[in-house]
Amino acid sequence: VLPAPAEEQNGTDSAKAPKVNCEERNTTGVERFTLQILNVSQDLMEFLNPNSSDCTLVLFYTPWCRFSASLAPHFNSLPRAFPTLRFLALDASQHSSLSTRFGTVAVPNILLFQGAKPMARFNHTDRTLETLKDFIFNQTGIEAKSNVAVTEEDWEGPLPSVLTKGIDWLLLFSVLFLAGFVMYATIRTESIRWLIPGQEHEHQE
Repeated sequence: VLPAPAEEQNGTDSAKAPKVNCEERNTTGVERFTLQILNVSQDLMEFLNPNSSDCTLVLFYTPWCRFSASLAPHFNSLPRAFPTLRFLALDASQHSSLSTRFGTVAVPNILLFQGAKPMARFNHTDRTLETLKDFIFNQTGIEAKSNVAVTEEDWEGPLPSVLTKGIDWLLLFSVLFLAGFVMYATIRTESIRWLIPGQEHEHQE
């Protein structure tokens, strides 16, 4: 029942002028259209040119999130569908300051940037090549290449479609903090007990 209004909305959007007027990059000499995954030491802002009007689709994901894994092959195929746009992905757990800055409460989170400015967020729960193509077209007016489909290579990478078992650092930190606090509270309580008048006399006897 819920998707119907969204589809109607998309239909009316596509009739309007594009919301984001993207400068399409020159693809001359580029043979392989693929997305780039940022490592822990790479800063997203270095890859986004604030003085340009070119557009980049950025995915915030985590390798142990099953929704990120199921989206992966579809996102991997996008650079071939839109060769004039750029596609980046980053592990939100390794780039927590960026996640906070751009309001990444949950992953996967997909943002369309123009230059270094976020312009639109992909909000569909159905994350497929088709819904992603519709989102990009509705926002930019750029049409996808018609012959692109998700291939076996897209399932293999660059974005992983197989879950990896990762350590939830936030949960680990929370548990350690709680354990530390309990120990601290216990020690403090013991030292206070020694200072209470009356308790002292009992120990002297």
